Amino acid sequence: MAEAPLPAIRSLPSWLLGRAAARGRALVADALAAEGMKMWHHVVLSAVRDLAPVAQADLGRGIALDPKDLVGILNDLQAAGLVLREPDPRDRRKNAVSLTEEGARLLKRCEKAAREANDALLAPLSANERDRFMDLLIRISGTDG
Repeated sequence: MAEAPLPAIRSLPSWLLGRAAARGRALVADALAAEGMKMWHHVVLSAVRDLAPVAQADLGRGIALDPKDLVGILNDLQAAGLVLREPDPRDRRKNAVSLTEEGARLLKRCEKAAREANDALLAPLSANERDRFMDLLIRISGTDG
């Protein structure tokens, strides 16, 4: 007789990784929501900080976000006073995006909240297990760290 589908599915590493990822996303989303931030808004804010001043198109490519979605997020972030879009000094036809001081302050709070959420996710693991787990995740994710 064939094995019941649920135990078979639940034994797959891909299923377990998906469940762990969903739990991690939920923990981080809740932590960011407490700061008034959504996940993709946080990703964009973080990328702007790392790449600024960055052309809007380059920003979208850098985080693999559809240009239409990026425009909406940037509109939200600009309306909240967290980013500035100004003509790119290297090419005046493009917009360059940079963080405001308020954006930098909020990003620091969000990064702390996200770290705490990830600590909660990994709480069942010892420090050595966390290091090993991260090494293994990097290897199987194909991100090379």
